[in-house]
Amino acid sequence: MIKGNLYERNGIYYAVISYYEDGKRKQKSVSTKLPVKGNKRKAIEFLENLKQEYEKKEQMENLEGDGILFVDFMEEWFKTIRPTIERATYGSYEQLYKSRIKPHFEKLNLALSEIKPQHIQMLYDEILSEGCVTNTVIHYHAIIRKALACAVKMQLIPSNPADLVTRPKKNRYIAKYYTKEETAVLLEMARDDPIYIPILLAAYYGLRRSEVLGLRWSAVDFEKKTLTVNHKVAQVREEGKLIVYAEDKLKTKTSYRTLPLIPFVEEELLKLKKRQEERRRVFRKSYSREYLDYICVNGQGELFKPNYISGHFRWFLEKHGLKVIRYHDLRHGCASMLLAEGVPMKAIQEWLGHSNFSTTADIYSHIDFSAKLQSAEAIGKALSG
Repeated sequence: MIKGNLYERNGIYYAVISYYEDGKRKQKSVSTKLPVKGNKRKAIEFLENLKQEYEKKEQMENLEGDGILFVDFMEEWFKTIRPTIERATYGSYEQLYKSRIKPHFEKLNLALSEIKPQHIQMLYDEILSEGCVTNTVIHYHAIIRKALACAVKMQLIPSNPADLVTRPKKNRYIAKYYTKEETAVLLEMARDDPIYIPILLAAYYGLRRSEVLGLRWSAVDFEKKTLTVNHKVAQVREEGKLIVYAEDKLKTKTSYRTLPLIPFVEEELLKLKKRQEERRRVFRKSYSREYLDYICVNGQGELFKPNYISGHFRWFLEKHGLKVIRYHDLRHGCASMLLAEGVPMKAIQEWLGHSNFSTTADIYSHIDFSAKLQSAEAIGKALSG
């Protein structure tokens, strides 16, 4: 295990770590280049990152490409990436690995150095033969390729066999979404439903489910008329158990955004705030005090679980004979309405919190009515002139 601590020298923080190399205990001192005054937290973060870096080296040092089984290497690789990626991403990777990758390569019983492109292709063919779409294969390809890229970097194998496997073309998902009229009907019918506010926030702001559930009263400024997305509530499957967790780490840097508080949404939030305060007075100790700052809670003050939102939303649509869409499709509906109103794609990217413009364009270019109208008018004018 890597040990470490901070010390000061000439007004600068230094990180010193103790680790094993070739069976011998060694020490390394590294300057953080951070002045002591006001930088304790950053210095601690620097130390932790340095320890993680050497832990990876220590874990990989004992691996030999010629002897270690591919599945054993994958197990070690998972240990090294766990601290470096988002919790939900790790859970998704682990689930995919355990469901198909591990059984497939355990059956082949191949060493890391014996993995060939055809062994990987066999897995992809098997997945496709079961009726899965190519997007599913792409998820598995990403994991295997990243793991083998690490093996190349650690000089355990000379090249990455996954690079020689043809990556399937991505299926373009055309989302179902509600029109402006359908959304209005949905919101009216859902007014008295427990998840009315989660539906409202997804429809008006196009928030992700995790962002909706992570929205807190402290993030809504009723004076400045702003709503800030800076927290999430998500779920992940770990060791077979579904775990709900909350954190400030969002999907991407651009997911952190401050948006104008829409007047109608403000009215509905103020009504909800009043109802929640009344329930606290009525239920007293029976009302949960753990989630007082969270907006999306049930009648007893307990946080809504992500799966409940998705499941209840589908149940509500079926019960009332409405077109069945996913809860996430409310986000697509929001984007489609913005496009129909002539809002530029770049502004929609910022509204939705996409990491880059191409993501927004790839998803919504097929419904960019305003751009198509402009193109039609331009070519018509050019040729009729």
